[in-house]
Amino acid sequence: MSWPAHITVAVNLSAVQFRKCDLLDAVRRALGESGLPPERLEVEVTETVLLEKDTDHIALLHRLKEIGVSVALDDFGTGYSSLSYLTMFPFDKIKIDQSFIKDMAERTDCAAIVRSVIALGRSLDMITTAEGVETEEQFEIIRAAGVTLAQGYLFGKPCPVAELDLGRDLGGARRRRTGGGSEAA
Repeated sequence: MSWPAHITVAVNLSAVQFRKCDLLDAVRRALGESGLPPERLEVEVTETVLLEKDTDHIALLHRLKEIGVSVALDDFGTGYSSLSYLTMFPFDKIKIDQSFIKDMAERTDCAAIVRSVIALGRSLDMITTAEGVETEEQFEIIRAAGVTLAQGYLFGKPCPVAELDLGRDLGGARRRRTGGGSEAA
């Protein structure tokens, strides 16, 4: 399949993948076989990958960045969150876990955490994505806080790629369908 130039592809990487294979070569092969330019690939890692603080993991993330791949910290705020991860690893994006988004309209503590993570991302020059946005109220709260992107059922449900209108670049439009969910810009 030929992907239009405005579409990026995000891939979740597990801790097992970091330990069991030559991930850099696998990424390079996949990019070569698909024809996708590296700058259009985003790899998402969770804090589980980072817990080991393995120098090989750190080096791998830096090598991925060197070839042009973007790196996102997925599900930020769950597990064993450590702000030191944001300085140890070369992240381009912080993805705020849906558990905070879900409850932020009713719980001031969740809303405060979401606003703080968005402000932190902005001050570190990182993109922020709110995961699991399902209501207009949630979207308005995160938009007012300055989130960069939002994804969730409010914008679309996962569907086969054939059902997506990938040929249309919505640019600054409020909602855009990106497959496997959607993001609002």
